[in-house]
Amino acid sequence: MKLIERYILRRASLMFVATLVPLLGIVWVTQALASVNLVTDSGQSIFAFLKLATLIIPSVIPIILPFALVIGVSQTLTVMNADSELTVLNSAGASRITIIRPVMILAIAMSFVSFAVDNFAEPYSRMAVRKMIATAHADMLSAVVQENTFRKVADGLYVQVAERRNGGVLRGLFVADTRDPRFELVYYAREGAVDENSSALVMKDGEVHRKLPDGDVSIIKFDSYAFDLTDLTQSAGKSNIRAKDRDLFYLLDPDPADPQYKKNPGAFTAELHRRFTEWLLPAVFGLLALVVSADARSHREARVHPMLTALLTALFVRWASFYASNNAEESAYFIPIMYLIPIVTAALAVRFLGRNKSLDIPVTLGDQVTDLRDRFLARFTRAGSTPTGGGQP
Repeated sequence: MKLIERYILRRASLMFVATLVPLLGIVWVTQALASVNLVTDSGQSIFAFLKLATLIIPSVIPIILPFALVIGVSQTLTVMNADSELTVLNSAGASRITIIRPVMILAIAMSFVSFAVDNFAEPYSRMAVRKMIATAHADMLSAVVQENTFRKVADGLYVQVAERRNGGVLRGLFVADTRDPRFELVYYAREGAVDENSSALVMKDGEVHRKLPDGDVSIIKFDSYAFDLTDLTQSAGKSNIRAKDRDLFYLLDPDPADPQYKKNPGAFTAELHRRFTEWLLPAVFGLLALVVSADARSHREARVHPMLTALLTALFVRWASFYASNNAEESAYFIPIMYLIPIVTAALAVRFLGRNKSLDIPVTLGDQVTDLRDRFLARFTRAGSTPTGGGQP
């Protein structure tokens, strides 16, 4: 590799990392915050939260990585053009392959990273996350001991505890059970506790109100009553393993007895083909960035910023890929489209590069968008400055 190629590769790699890390951090924070309630409600420690948040990272890397690449490459080449480095290379007789080779080395390497994460790291992390969530939901004792707070244990089942004492004793129990449409049950008890197997909530010194659909209410007092939790904890403790949670080898030969496979075999087929197509996006996006920003341009030439053009094009390609993969679960006709999207995009990009053409958003379109923005801001400013009261003339 030539010295200038190593220089371009180093600059593009640094810009790619500088883009990837903040994007990954933002998405990680948003995904982690969504899991705060689950961890706190089940009484887990801060280490469990950090573990759960860390396991989320592999699921977002394949989505963010291609966009970080297209931003990093297009920004690097744009800065090099602004510093007249591309102009110097062009004047010195260097071919475009001098710029293309280091960028494509980085893009192809990121494609292999995306393939490894998508097919091996992400399924493992998804399985671990589902098991943690299932375990947290199955811990009924942790779910019901939140003092002075109505806790939704399941659909139609709510629990409130006034006080928690030593030895697992719960004081001031209130349970509302509307899971059966034929009647509603409301339990009041002075105290209670969940047994060792979390199979029953034993309530003492209380009463149960049974309300029928016609409005009739019957009240029964009890000294001791066991509220069955067996079915609830068993169903909550099971993690539903879907197609996205499986590794590549399982998708190649799924178990015919798998309940999820029998329920929706198209999801497994679509997921397999998604794994075989979406890992190509970093390489495709690298070509898009080259088409948009690899040529030397004059500073006086009016055009939309290359990074904006590359990003909008990449967003369209990613949206088309998402649309095809989502519809492939219902119709097998979308499976060839999943392969055509990256292949056709890459072929068009190679054709542009071979003919020394560049891809730009029309300046007129950019001017129209700018004019619409200016008019909207002007109207908003006038509306905000219009008097609303009846002042003196």
